[in-house]
Amino acid sequence: MSQSDSILVTGGAGFIGSNYVLSWFAADRGPVVNLDLLTYAGNPANLASLEGDPRYTFVRGDICDAELVGSLLRRHRPRAIVHFAAESHVDRSIASPEAFIRTNVQGTFALLEQARAYWTSLSQADRAAFRFVHVSTDEVYGSLAPGDPAFSETTPYAPNSPYAASKAGSDHLARAYFHTFGLPVLTTNCSNNYGPFQFPEKLIPLMILNALEGKPLPVYGDGMNVRDWLYVKDHCAAIRTVLAEGRPGETYNVGGMSERANIDVVRTICDLVDEMRPTEVDAAPRRMLITYVEDRPGHDRRYAIDARKIKRELGWQPAEVFESGLRKTVRWYLENGDWVARVRTGAYREWIEKNYAARAVL
Repeated sequence: MSQSDSILVTGGAGFIGSNYVLSWFAADRGPVVNLDLLTYAGNPANLASLEGDPRYTFVRGDICDAELVGSLLRRHRPRAIVHFAAESHVDRSIASPEAFIRTNVQGTFALLEQARAYWTSLSQADRAAFRFVHVSTDEVYGSLAPGDPAFSETTPYAPNSPYAASKAGSDHLARAYFHTFGLPVLTTNCSNNYGPFQFPEKLIPLMILNALEGKPLPVYGDGMNVRDWLYVKDHCAAIRTVLAEGRPGETYNVGGMSERANIDVVRTICDLVDEMRPTEVDAAPRRMLITYVEDRPGHDRRYAIDARKIKRELGWQPAEVFESGLRKTVRWYLENGDWVARVRTGAYREWIEKNYAARAVL
């Protein structure tokens, strides 16, 4: 039996994964099999618009379940795997590292093993066409000082949190499966994503929603930690480009070319929410809600991505600047209150209480 035109996406109900699946179909591409365990951040409602679409198959399951993964590969015979499934929140990795090791390291290992078995069963032509895209993070590179050059694909790994260490481990496994077995793996390391469908524990959606509701806006430390911000739809376009045109065995850094200090991001969000949802005439601007709180352990000072390689070799660059992407993001959260209400469950509230309530106000 020959390979089909489908792809297998892991973690396709999460933030980046669901945006990827939606953008895949918007570009009128082939069938998608979505394997997602639906942990707290996985939300099938993100893909509600695909209900009844014969091109879309959802399977609830764990990437650590080798038998399930193998059966899906044999049944659907995809031409590619795009691997998003991961635990991805640094603060959660500090509170409970074990889940990150299990999903990000053991899960990636199980997926690579099953992909290798499937790939070796293909014809020579199908083996040559097959791709495994491993989606990772810039956090594997560690932290930069203010004057340091941005992370490139050759920057040594120096992870500083359990999350970053678990993703570094998965990156090394992906690399090893290419160099040892020839499995056509490509790795992407992206900067901080933002946009629709992001679970509201992350900085940008948390600040949007707290600002809207008049709640304190907790900013770690002095607020001067710097991140490069990447609009999620630009990231999805980059991954599609890497899948279509990237060279197996290569790593491509994907960045938004938008370095901002956290405090500047929060202030801009306050101003946008003030503009789009004005308060009473005599009410204080939402910037007054900013509250500096005790920093988290091992908080990397600065990330910056050098994305010249993917631009030079594959022709990709972000379509959005930070200001345009953030405006679209704030508007999306303000206009999708039903989605927000559904995801802010007991598990979400318990996490916010655990992570922020005990932090000293500075």
